[in-house]
Amino acid sequence: MTTYNINGQTLSGVELKCMLVSRGIAVDKAVYREFSPRFRLNINPLSCNCLILPCGTIVQLTDVKFHLRYLSGMLSWSNLKLLRYASELGTPFSLKLSDGSAALYHGKDFITFVAFPEYTDFYLRKTSSGLPFMGNAVLQGLDWVSFQCLWSCEFAASGKPCEFCFSGADFQNLAAKHKAMPPAVSAQDLSEIVRYAMTNCGASAVQITGGSTFDGKSEASHILSYLKELYSTQLEELLLYITPPRETALVDEYFSLGATRIACSLEVWDADRAKQITPGKIEYTTRQRHLNILEYTAAKFGSGTAFSNFIIGLEPFESLKEGAIFLAERGIIPSASIWMPMGRPVMDSMSAPELDYYRRVIDLFSELYDRYRLEPAGCCGLNVCMEKDIWRLNNTGNNIFN
Repeated sequence: MTTYNINGQTLSGVELKCMLVSRGIAVDKAVYREFSPRFRLNINPLSCNCLILPCGTIVQLTDVKFHLRYLSGMLSWSNLKLLRYASELGTPFSLKLSDGSAALYHGKDFITFVAFPEYTDFYLRKTSSGLPFMGNAVLQGLDWVSFQCLWSCEFAASGKPCEFCFSGADFQNLAAKHKAMPPAVSAQDLSEIVRYAMTNCGASAVQITGGSTFDGKSEASHILSYLKELYSTQLEELLLYITPPRETALVDEYFSLGATRIACSLEVWDADRAKQITPGKIEYTTRQRHLNILEYTAAKFGSGTAFSNFIIGLEPFESLKEGAIFLAERGIIPSASIWMPMGRPVMDSMSAPELDYYRRVIDLFSELYDRYRLEPAGCCGLNVCMEKDIWRLNNTGNNIFN
């Protein structure tokens, strides 16, 4: 198994991914100049850059400097607010040009050389209606095209966004200024983006995500139109992130139209923290409705067809462990999205956990996936989520490209 050394500690690729995603990376301009013409590397944070470690692990590449500049403008943060958290926003990681290669460092210490996915003009394109790909869809890793917010979030517009959500903060600001919410992306536009990604970018899997809605019905018309438009495509995975509906009939319809897995994400298991971090989910759709839909899905469509995202780093390990075990015992995959604190404080903090916390999470999820025979979606893994990386490490301990 390929390992990496930081300050005398030996890290697996998944552990290094946790540290890089949660801390961000300072990228030298020379790296952009050298690699942007030939690889997927763009200074615009909306392009969702990633790097590939020698072990094959896909890692979100957040250039902290450009990321914070973008968020400062988008969210109208004052300099005072940024300064308040300045001590928490530094990163020890950097990416520099070394003899024509991209070299990853921790402080002054070299860690490893990294690679990038091949160049595509995906982010320069628009649909036939004029909708830009950039800002509406992202390529993740080597096989995913994801839609981050296809319809607006009613929770955020009502003043109860999830604290960690960039899009939710934007919707909340629009509502506070009495401005109209952006229209939902049309099924035709979504289909054009997916088909282009499949034909030209190697995508074989799709994530469909939107804002949370009060009863799950207002988003159903959008989801159904997307599924019908994609029905004839040959996708390996079609993941739906949905608001848990009151009636299970919608779940049945989603699967009949090609959905392979459905998520009703809890994000945080600790009940008290959830009230502050995900207030809309607690008040409007409730934890119980999330669990009802997850359990129904796993029972009817099979173990592993339902999953719930946890934002790793927002709660104590013991409460996360309780929630992950609860789900896994019922055939529901607990998925693991690494918290990216830069730009969005949660519970008045932008400090990520230390390495030992991530190691405990990785060991726990690895054990649960093995014990309950739960295999997360995808082949190569997602930029921020690490569940597939954990599963690969547990099952092969090796580079997926070997």
